[in-house]
Amino acid sequence: MKFKIIMPLLFLSLFLNGQTKQDSTMLKRIFNEELSHGHSHENLCELCKGYGKRLSGSPVAAGAVEWSFNKMKSYGFDTAFKQEVMVPHWVRGEKETASYHLSSGSKPISVSICALGGSIGGKINGEVIEVTSFEELRALGKDKVKGHIVFFNRPMDDTQINTFPAYGGAIDQREYGANEASYKGASAVIVRSMSLGINPYPHTGAMMNYIDSVAKIPACAISTQDAEMLSKDLKQSSKLSFNLEMHCRWFPDTLSYNVICEIKGSEHPEEIIVIGGHLDAWDMAEGAHDDGSGVVQSLEALHLFKELNIRPKHTIRCVFFMNEENGMRGALKYAEVARRKEEKHLAALESDEGGFTPRGFSFEARGDTLKRFFAYKELFTPYFMDNFRSGGGGVDIGPLKALGTILIDLNPDTQRYFDFHHAATDMFEGVNKRELEMGAAGITGLIYLIDKYGL
Repeated sequence: MKFKIIMPLLFLSLFLNGQTKQDSTMLKRIFNEELSHGHSHENLCELCKGYGKRLSGSPVAAGAVEWSFNKMKSYGFDTAFKQEVMVPHWVRGEKETASYHLSSGSKPISVSICALGGSIGGKINGEVIEVTSFEELRALGKDKVKGHIVFFNRPMDDTQINTFPAYGGAIDQREYGANEASYKGASAVIVRSMSLGINPYPHTGAMMNYIDSVAKIPACAISTQDAEMLSKDLKQSSKLSFNLEMHCRWFPDTLSYNVICEIKGSEHPEEIIVIGGHLDAWDMAEGAHDDGSGVVQSLEALHLFKELNIRPKHTIRCVFFMNEENGMRGALKYAEVARRKEEKHLAALESDEGGFTPRGFSFEARGDTLKRFFAYKELFTPYFMDNFRSGGGGVDIGPLKALGTILIDLNPDTQRYFDFHHAATDMFEGVNKRELEMGAAGITGLIYLIDKYGL
């Protein structure tokens, strides 16, 4: 009896070991191909140098759409198409200046600022009030705030090892600060940039849409270096006079596109596995880490399937989402169309945390499905990508959760991400070729396993 039980288990163990060896060999082929002949870095250069500052609604974003579509067609995938989506169109304007005087008649001190996405423009002069929280602002009373410029100066928590929770702990100032300050009668808002370093580069980002119950006031980010200096000088001169000038404005919504390509599944073409990132980027730089890296890595996964003659069982689809930065219109449109067409999305993987050294993946899944993903962990150990954890998916794939889709994030090392995020430093030159390629290969390897074994 014992023999009859042991033999099937022995055969199962031998079978699984054989499968693991096959999978290990395939992952090695994938990494070898990408590191030796990959297109990720070359494509990122083309995108960034040809179509930097590709904020939704801009002519540059329209050019990036055409570049993406033509690039997808050039690879000869089964399908490449554009999906219409109306996107917001906000323009920064040519002039953004700020300075302050410590006392009447003193020499002005210039500071580095940039408008927060969605802000109105204006020329503002006023005394500055520094706060570190909404509670502190509310406690001041309207009579102390009215007509002043509110300076939100709560830094990101540099004790957080994962820098994204540090970002999450400070971002409310940027998202809600203008409305909170306007409630108290403030004339404008200055927000400390979302960066862990002390540097001269202001970081933009989307602010919350103005609400109808309060007046719209200009909102800008100030570099962390100048935030430190301003805070220090405020302690010496509480009557400090600040001058702010911005020329940003809104235009009507503009037609744009999600750009999509796919390899049809050989056994289950109706079941889709999505890989993607967002094509749009803030207008401060080239959007190399955010999120040029993510889109070229996603495209590279399909390219590697084709180069290695891997015919997937399920349809593998790559999506370049439009308008993640200031509206999520592309993500919402994609999910809406998928729902209307009754498409079945098994899983969706997003790369939107920069082109840094990949460390692993996070999975928004439970029970046996999560255990299945974790069973792949050892296959990624040779590539130092075995930090598998439970967690959420990215912004653009988030709306697919309602369709029952398993959400997955590529998780690179986060330590330097907020040196580049939404700042003038986010240039192609800041992306390491090998790190970018390792991420592309890792994505491809995981998608290969999901396609092979299902969920």
